Amino acid sequence: MKHLIIYAHPNPNSLSSHFKNTLAQHLQINSHEVVVRDLYQLNFNATLSLDDMEGQRKGQVADDVKQEQQFIDWADCISFIHPIWWTGLPAIMKGYIDRVFSYGFAYRYDQGVQKGLLKGKQALIINTHGKSHEEYSAVGMDKALSLTSDKGIYSYCGFDIKKHFFFDKADRPSPESIENWTNQIVSIF
Repeated sequence: MKHLIIYAHPNPNSLSSHFKNTLAQHLQINSHEVVVRDLYQLNFNATLSLDDMEGQRKGQVADDVKQEQQFIDWADCISFIHPIWWTGLPAIMKGYIDRVFSYGFAYRYDQGVQKGLLKGKQALIINTHGKSHEEYSAVGMDKALSLTSDKGIYSYCGFDIKKHFFFDKADRPSPESIENWTNQIVSIF
C-alpha cells in the first residue's frame, strides 16, 4: 500500500512525532511505501492568498500545492497526525487543507451537488488533546470535533475514514497510555 503521512507539530520530541515515527517505521517494516510530509519541516506556506483563490477557480494551483496534490494522488491511504489546539487543527494544517484540498482537486459541484473527488482513498486521523474525553463529552466537543473534521473535511472530499483516534490528556500521558495508544495505531495496519 502507498501510504502518505501528513504531519503537523513543531516539536520533534512531541507525542505526535512519536506517533508519526512509529507509524512510518511500522508501515515500512510491513512493506508499505511511505512518504512523510512534515509541514513544519517543509516550512509549508499555510496562507491561502488571493492568487491561490483566483487560480483555484481556473484550475491552476501554485507549484508547492501541485506537489502536495501529487503526493495525495499517489497515496492509497493518508494519515493526518496533529494535535487539537483551541478545538481545531493547528494553523499550518488548516492552511494545508485550505490550499491543497482545492476545488477541482478534492471536491467539485455537479449541477449544485457537492462531489468528493478523493474517493477510493482511506484516511487515518490521529489527534491528541489535553482535555479528558469526559470533559469534551460533557460539552459536546467530542461530537463537534468529529463532525467538523470527519464530515466537514475528509468525508466531504470523498475519503473513506479508516479510523479517527482522539488521545486525551496527551499533555501528561503515562508510559502505559503511550504504549496502549501506539499499539492501537499500529494494529490498524
